Amino acid sequence: MRTDDFDYNLPEDLIAQSPLKDRSSSRLLVLDKETGEYEDKIFKDIIDYLNPGDTLVINDTKVLPARLIGVKEETEAKIELLLLKDMGGNAWECLAKPVKRLKIGTIVSFGDGLLKARVDKILDEGIVHVTLVYEGILVEVLDKLGTMPLPPYIHKTLEDQSRYQTVYAKNLGSAAAPTAGLHFTNELLDKIKKKGVNIAKITLHVGLGTFRPVNVEDVTKHKMHSEYYIMDENTAKILRDTKENGKRIIAVGTTSVRTIETIMQREGNYKSSSGNTDIFIYPGYEFKGVDAIITNFHLPKSTLIMLVSAFAGKENILNAYKHAIDEKYRFFSFGDAMFIK
Repeated sequence: MRTDDFDYNLPEDLIAQSPLKDRSSSRLLVLDKETGEYEDKIFKDIIDYLNPGDTLVINDTKVLPARLIGVKEETEAKIELLLLKDMGGNAWECLAKPVKRLKIGTIVSFGDGLLKARVDKILDEGIVHVTLVYEGILVEVLDKLGTMPLPPYIHKTLEDQSRYQTVYAKNLGSAAAPTAGLHFTNELLDKIKKKGVNIAKITLHVGLGTFRPVNVEDVTKHKMHSEYYIMDENTAKILRDTKENGKRIIAVGTTSVRTIETIMQREGNYKSSSGNTDIFIYPGYEFKGVDAIITNFHLPKSTLIMLVSAFAGKENILNAYKHAIDEKYRFFSFGDAMFIK
């Protein structure tokens, strides 16, 4: 299976540069994975496709203002760090630019020394391990010095930083937003609950994989970076009851999909679980825990378009994407959504 099999041509003007004023007014392409048929809707219409007893699984991770611009202490050369993973004890895995300016022991200073990072290890692909030095609470320091780590294809400045968070974001730890959830408003979630649909929470902290393209020809040779996840017993019971009652489990976003499928692989059922996952889902994968997916439109040749192709069929996905391009849907993080049923 070749990476090029998941390529498509996207006009640059269809890459959404900013969020819509009303989160739930995005467009929604509804795709039937069995027939390949699709229809054009508005995101708030999602409620019409949810039935009493179904369960929506949302990822309540919260994005850190993890993009930091600083200088090397000895030369004042500009250095950018993107905090990716908390390794404990103030040790962090980061993406550094330009990494060639760093060496073991380099000190990078942010905000006139309010925060410092000492380089402890330099790995491949721009990854470094650092120790952070600061006074007080890290989150408060990052709120002062950091900005939201928007993807590189977004060139406009985000005026309201909260628009790169879901309305239910709670657990800090992500380097990127679980963007399918950005379409939900509290009002829409309340209407969904009133219809009798369960809303269950999991956490997966989105990490490096979001920023990495697949750069091997053979899909099976690609290595995913691991991300931390947790599902508590309350969510696990809701999911077990949902299936026992013959209802659907609908994952909001590929992060929810990867969490559920990881747990089903490891535990054989919906059980409380936590750990790191590097699950890579591509065509040929047999889904064990998810019945439908709410998702955004994904980058060409990315692991995410491979995941939805595994779920709905590559031909169905590429046909739906072609329709979305013809109809001028907005793509990627701040773009429109799909419901794959």
